[in-house]
Amino acid sequence: MDAADPMLPRRYRVIRATPEIAGVATVELAPLDGPAVPFAPGQFNMLYAFGVGEIPVSISGDPARPERLIHTTRDVGRASGAIVALKEGDMLGIRGPFGSSWPIAAAKGRHALFVAGGLGLAPLRPAIYHVLNNRADYAGLTIVYGARSPEELLYAEEIGRWKSRLDTEIEVTVDHARPGWTGRVGVVTTALPRALAGTDPATIEAFVCGPEIMMRFTLQALAAAGVPAERSWISMERSMKCAIGFCGHCQFGGDFVCKDGPVFRHDAVADRIAVKEF
Repeated sequence: MDAADPMLPRRYRVIRATPEIAGVATVELAPLDGPAVPFAPGQFNMLYAFGVGEIPVSISGDPARPERLIHTTRDVGRASGAIVALKEGDMLGIRGPFGSSWPIAAAKGRHALFVAGGLGLAPLRPAIYHVLNNRADYAGLTIVYGARSPEELLYAEEIGRWKSRLDTEIEVTVDHARPGWTGRVGVVTTALPRALAGTDPATIEAFVCGPEIMMRFTLQALAAAGVPAERSWISMERSMKCAIGFCGHCQFGGDFVCKDGPVFRHDAVADRIAVKEF
């Protein structure tokens, strides 16, 4: 991003494009000129497909390696479709990073709980990387991840590597399973009791991302389990257009998702997350 003009995209080259699941791809980008811009876990960029359009996408790479700018995108429209179709060597415009971040560094000494639904694992991944890179700073690490089916599990190989770690607890569940699936079947909230077993809820710092209905029920389950509302965080993804609070498309009560979010503390927005997007 041009420091003098946040509306001016900076050109990046695709150095790797990886299909993830049907209609979803991850692109790894490098700037054409100058150093990479550091980012905090939870922030997003505006991705501009030249000649097509621009969309907000959360950064999904390792914050300790900002030179590897990584985004995972689902094809749901013209701009996102153009980004999913990018190949090695193609160009992309980037504005950012923008927005608030997961307060993961402030959670040192606590039990980090990540709850993701579907593509919601992508915005959480930088924070998970931070905990994995600094594992001794945290009392525990638990990841609960759910998808509609085994075929829609994101980053499946990486999840396998995380499962192999002795210092990490992972619960994976799917809404619907086909023959051959030997894992848990059920929505994300059904996996929470087992994930929280043996952990003092007062020590948990919860980070939640996914479809809004999934986040609402997850937050209810966490509150019922005794996790304080001020220790639960969510990431919103409502209609961001300009990323600097100018256009008003993403106004969320008295906040703008692009400036005051996308990461919000649960108790600060509890009365708004059930309100449908206009």
